[in-house]
Amino acid sequence: MVIQPAQLKLVSPHRLHIAWTDGEHREYSIQELRDRCPCATCREKRQQTASPQNLLPVISIQETQPLSIQGMKPVGSYAYGIHFSDGHDTGIYTLELLRELGEVAAANGS
Repeated sequence: MVIQPAQLKLVSPHRLHIAWTDGEHREYSIQELRDRCPCATCREKRQQTASPQNLLPVISIQETQPLSIQGMKPVGSYAYGIHFSDGHDTGIYTLELLRELGEVAAANGS
């Protein structure tokens, strides 16, 4: 049996709840999902050495706003694409990755 999400629900502007077909419930902070984006660009950025501390990063207008999920779409039957409020939407979150992230939560999604 392939374990799939049975229900996806934003329980707050900053938390996503997924109920899985095997009965497990997990909650994810939106920031954790964004920080763990599996796309090539984000993986490369995480592997880079830190910039000198006297340089300020250049950020977009979207990045100055609170982070949220604008949408989620299934990618086949093995993953989800997440569109974040900072404009980033290239990460494909496999079901295996989603099961690794987040934390076990109560069934009521709060």
